[in-house]
Amino acid sequence: MRASLVDPDATERQELVRRKGIMCAEVCDATCRVLSEEAGQDEAGIRAQLEWCRTVCLECAHAFDGQPGGEDGAKACRACAQACTDFIATLGRPQARPTTGDRESR
Repeated sequence: MRASLVDPDATERQELVRRKGIMCAEVCDATCRVLSEEAGQDEAGIRAQLEWCRTVCLECAHAFDGQPGGEDGAKACRACAQACTDFIATLGRPQARPTTGDRESR
């Protein structure tokens, strides 16, 4: 299934699936760009982007379910949503602070 294909005779359901597929690709691309930026980003912004991506991916996977040729797309969307969930789980964990030895205590 190719989300970019335009079929003038497409049903309303097929058009919905196509639009969701395009939106999913755009959100995933934006999320990748956010995560690859080297500039310091706040955790809340990263979390919001990941949650948005996860939500859109799951909506897209549900749209692909039952569509001829949509199995691979649904699987990819669910894998991306799971990756977002896994990444979110790492946020907010305390980072180990480097020790400076005895110099600080003196």
